Amino acid sequence: MENKDPQQPRDEEQKNAATEEQPEATEEQTIQQEESDPNATAHDEVNEEIDTVEGEQAAASALAVPAIEQAPAPSSGGSKAWIAISAVLAIVLVIVLIKPPFTGSGKAVATVNGVKITQDKLYHALLPQGGASTLDGLITKELIDQAADKASVKITDEDVTGEIDSLIKQFGSAEALNSALTQNGMTMEDLREDAGMQLKIRKILEPQTKVTDDDVKKFYDENKASYATPEQVRVSHIMLGTKEEAADVLKQLKDGGDFAKLAAEKSTDTQSGPNGGDLGFISKSSGSGDEAFDKAAFALDVNELSDVIQTSAGFHIIKKTEVKAATNPTFEEKKEDVRKQLIDQKIQELSATWMEELHSKAKIENTLEKEKAPAPAAK
Repeated sequence: MENKDPQQPRDEEQKNAATEEQPEATEEQTIQQEESDPNATAHDEVNEEIDTVEGEQAAASALAVPAIEQAPAPSSGGSKAWIAISAVLAIVLVIVLIKPPFTGSGKAVATVNGVKITQDKLYHALLPQGGASTLDGLITKELIDQAADKASVKITDEDVTGEIDSLIKQFGSAEALNSALTQNGMTMEDLREDAGMQLKIRKILEPQTKVTDDDVKKFYDENKASYATPEQVRVSHIMLGTKEEAADVLKQLKDGGDFAKLAAEKSTDTQSGPNGGDLGFISKSSGSGDEAFDKAAFALDVNELSDVIQTSAGFHIIKKTEVKAATNPTFEEKKEDVRKQLIDQKIQELSATWMEELHSKAKIENTLEKEKAPAPAAK
């Protein structure tokens, strides 16, 4: 029952703070600046580009996407495969690097007691922190887009929605998926963008994969036990710091109080509280991490409230909201899922070599690398 605050992107806060302090310029001053600074137009274009990709900053904090592992193991192979590919290609967007840079720009992004902090200074401060990886990510994204165009691969909104629906099914609910995204500092829009990129890779590489019926049957037989799922229950809780506080909230609930509203107002669990206390589905094998909590949760009837339950994290009021019966699917029921899983695994294996080939065959001029290259030794 670990209580963690959702990770928040900090670069965005810093950029917003700087923007709020930026002095407004008159139209005449702007014209004068552009006349004295031939790079001014390019600087404005950089700012516009940064605005268009702000959403990708949130995805940067979730490169490893650990919460995806909450998905049931038997059916999550495909999602894990594409998320692994997506993680490799994720763009750590700290600053958009295009030429010409902010060299010589006196445009202020902040002032401190009347002293300007210029775009030039900001650019060179951010460059060592993530400039090279950011530019590599943008180059990779462009290579994938060009490869998709060459292969006449088109991704529709319906394709992306289908991928998201598949993930929702694997997580058990849209709320559970959204909770995992929140824990990783991502939004659904970030996920949709990542899914679109993965789908391009899949459609390009899938014709190169070969999965036979024998492969599918063999894999199912070897992993049959993993496709069975135990009984699962969906629970919500309100966590309080003391037994007295929990008893007071329980009384309010029994008097007709709204569980979701009280969870949002009172719960000290900052992850589930805003979602009405929802913790998603747990099984007896995975559980919540606390025996007392799990025992109470499974003993409840649907929509029944528990008494105050004490764990190492605090004092809880638990509500069971849904039950999923145990399943043991047959080969016929799972064979297409297994086939997709095997195809995704082969795509993941192919992707590294494919990306290397894209880079090696492309004409890429990375001026940032040239600037960092050591000067030739004097003869």
